[in-house]
Amino acid sequence: MPVLPGFPAPPILATAVVPWTARGEFDEPVFVRQVRTIAAHLTPHLYIFGTAGEGHAVSDRQFAQIAAAFRRCAADCGVRPMLGIISLSLATIVERIELGRALGFREFQLSLPAWGALNDVELDAFFAATCGRFPDCSFLHYNLARAGRVLTADDYARLLPAHPNLVALKMSPKDPAVVAALMRLAPRLRCYFTEFAYADARRSGPCGLLASLSTVHPERARAFVLGDDATRAAMVPELQAVAAALAAANRGRFHIDGAFDKMLYRVHDPAFPLRLLPPYAGPGEDDFARFLAALPAAWRPAPSFLSP
Repeated sequence: MPVLPGFPAPPILATAVVPWTARGEFDEPVFVRQVRTIAAHLTPHLYIFGTAGEGHAVSDRQFAQIAAAFRRCAADCGVRPMLGIISLSLATIVERIELGRALGFREFQLSLPAWGALNDVELDAFFAATCGRFPDCSFLHYNLARAGRVLTADDYARLLPAHPNLVALKMSPKDPAVVAALMRLAPRLRCYFTEFAYADARRSGPCGLLASLSTVHPERARAFVLGDDATRAAMVPELQAVAAALAAANRGRFHIDGAFDKMLYRVHDPAFPLRLLPPYAGPGEDDFARFLAALPAAWRPAPSFLSP
């Protein structure tokens, strides 16, 4: 359901997380292998630098290095890439959009600055400086509580007329009423929800899956999307068990999104490193072993399907 010419409406949107070496350096070969694997087995619609991709933690140098590697890899393996941008500074956000445009990106993921919750005047200024400044680009808003303000359907309804290139959102709402209100904005605004909200939303119309827990088993993730409401309803308790396996591994020791997403992906690539950029704590080998032991049998993929 495109709004801008060429903007995709993929059924599945997924992230690629960033592997770091023991010295804290970007491991490009492992990253490229991951992008190829996800594109081949789950979806070619990928983004980097959400919270799971440690977009909040990278330096300007790391941002430029990894964005360039992602753009090259995307061109080589048929990925439609989206570049996520997280910063407390609006000036930095604009500079990173400009850098991404220079690299060839035209799809961006925005998060609101999180130092203080934006009021309506500040919200208008933010979207004017991003969507308004770059009319040749398409923007997805990452609507999450960490930003200090979660936008409502009414907020989007007010913003959309001024910004035709604000075309999508992604979030993980728990309230069915919130899901229903956002779905009423479709097809003008494409909604991507994580698994549990997605199962609710699909009862009222088409939307996209923001793949999270289901990435642990791409074949079943696709079945979750392509199946009917009954199929999804039957899979929800299984996905709750996947979430419980992650919680059992964590035991309150780490909290950054990327810690969980790296464990989910590592099921497919035992060499994928689990470490996060400091100061954030990530899982260790024992944590990952506990996750594997608790993972439901139905969501255990083949031992390996790494792309050549």
